[in-house]
Amino acid sequence: MTEPPRPGFDSFELRAALGSFATGVTIVTTVDAEGQPRGLTANAFCSVSLEPPLLLVCIGKGADSHRHVPSAGRFAVSVLSDSQEHISRRLATTDADKFHGVPLLRSRSGLPLIDGALAHFECRLVQAHEGGDHTIYIGAIERFEIHGGKPLLFFGGRYHRLDPKTGPGPIP
Repeated sequence: MTEPPRPGFDSFELRAALGSFATGVTIVTTVDAEGQPRGLTANAFCSVSLEPPLLLVCIGKGADSHRHVPSAGRFAVSVLSDSQEHISRRLATTDADKFHGVPLLRSRSGLPLIDGALAHFECRLVQAHEGGDHTIYIGAIERFEIHGGKPLLFFGGRYHRLDPKTGPGPIP
């Protein structure tokens, strides 16, 4: 069976169109074979099911963390607060020591969690699906915590925060 022809999308225009969907910002973490934290900033995160409790994250195949999730068999998601833009930017880099200066907690199972996040989810990897240049990892939620606060948002290629008087707005 032949693949249908690909539309001639301009990747920058497509990114802009996809960026018209506002998302929260998360950090997906796991550990490498030596137990060192690995992770990245991700906004491709969503609930899959409440029964059983499942969520998904999408990780680019070129990301360092991509290979560590299946080898660890576990991952965590920290939902960032509106005061944690600097952490999002830090974990979006390819720096070898991207966790330097990032406030971390360790879960009972040893997964790194971002201190001060709105919520944490600890997951056991149950499925992985190919999705173009990403892999869709589905995790069974084994533990979660809610800490509250206001979310860090991403919209139109920029970070935003909720303003109780005016609604969502860009971070100056």
